[in-house]
Amino acid sequence: MKTNLKISLLLTIFMAIMGCTNKSKKVTEKVIKKKHITAADILGNPEYLAISYGGYRQKTRDVQPTIEQLKEDMKILAAMGIKILRTYNVQLQQAPNILKAIRALKSEDSNFEMYMMLGAWIDCQNAWTDKAPDHEVESEANAAEIDRAVALAKAYPDIVKIIAVGNEAMVNWATSYFVRPNVILKWVTHLQELKTSGELPETLWITSSDDFSSWGGGDSSYHTEDLEKLIHAVDYVSMHTYPMHNSHYNPAFWFVPENENNLSEQEKIESAMQRALNFSKTQYDSVSNYMKSLGIKKPIHIGETGWSTVSNGHYGSKGSRATDEYKSGRYHELMRDWTNKANISCFYFEAFDEKWKDAANKLGSENHFGLINLKGQAKYALWDLVDQGVFDGLTRDGNPITKTYNGDKAALMQDVLVPPTSVEFSMAH
Repeated sequence: MKTNLKISLLLTIFMAIMGCTNKSKKVTEKVIKKKHITAADILGNPEYLAISYGGYRQKTRDVQPTIEQLKEDMKILAAMGIKILRTYNVQLQQAPNILKAIRALKSEDSNFEMYMMLGAWIDCQNAWTDKAPDHEVESEANAAEIDRAVALAKAYPDIVKIIAVGNEAMVNWATSYFVRPNVILKWVTHLQELKTSGELPETLWITSSDDFSSWGGGDSSYHTEDLEKLIHAVDYVSMHTYPMHNSHYNPAFWFVPENENNLSEQEKIESAMQRALNFSKTQYDSVSNYMKSLGIKKPIHIGETGWSTVSNGHYGSKGSRATDEYKSGRYHELMRDWTNKANISCFYFEAFDEKWKDAANKLGSENHFGLINLKGQAKYALWDLVDQGVFDGLTRDGNPITKTYNGDKAALMQDVLVPPTSVEFSMAH
């Protein structure tokens, strides 16, 4: 009996040790998996929500957010379920500081998770000067911008998972600075060669983030040999879609059709938002169909889309009547639902309001694309998260995250206008 007891005891100890070893092995594997996460793992993964981020508080980008302010913002975004940020340039200190803030948060909490789509700004010669832009020649500043992006990707391989060469840098309406696709192709190829040589991680994805038309989804004038080469060269296509802007520039989809004249105001608004969603889906499909026509099969994600909440111009009460918090919130909900179900990453524009974008016009639409305003108030799109308590204990510049309109939906709806009919729009213009 004593022998049997000893054997039984030894077996129990052995099994316990093996159990601990296996558990430890699983934990180690989990940590290794987390450390080696790649763009391929997070893009198109609904557990890794994406957003465009600036974080500027003042009327000029000369006043950079501090590391502490950036850490504060990162905590707020993490509470929202955001795990991928998109930035736009490395000319300023903002992107390097965001990376420092994320690394600091990771050192404080090993479970903190945030990745970056690092933008490198690309211009044509004479962009943003008093000289005429030369769209056939690139800016001499582009090479240094790419070099800075490479240096940051090498310094922060655990955070930088994507480099985007240019932002709306190929679309012809970007008259101040656009370049031809061959310039973007040149720098994408350069970065891909750095991956091949081992200077950059092989798993780093390279793209350019541009309007749907620049990716072949619009006018056939964009269908060039260089664009085809570029689509072959990138790891995925990052396209932009903005039904809100098109409610003014291409408004046919936005007008209340005659057969809906008898609907209630709420029904007319909802129908318009469904048309806005379908507008974006159609632009996405147009890029996909162009790529299929070339025989190219690569992921397509949405690098930018959003909906402003204020406009005293084209999109406000005297224009297309598109901007208010209700429509903005509904668009955010519809886009997140669609893209999450379709495994499309959507870098929603944008996290926080930024007043530098139209500094001379306080009510300009570009200042009001944020999901959270400069007072730290969550707009209608995020009211449910406030109710869930995800922001409890978090502040932005000393302000707790509360609801706009004091959470009074009836008050919010008083500022909501029904989209016009085509006749009403024509009369107003």
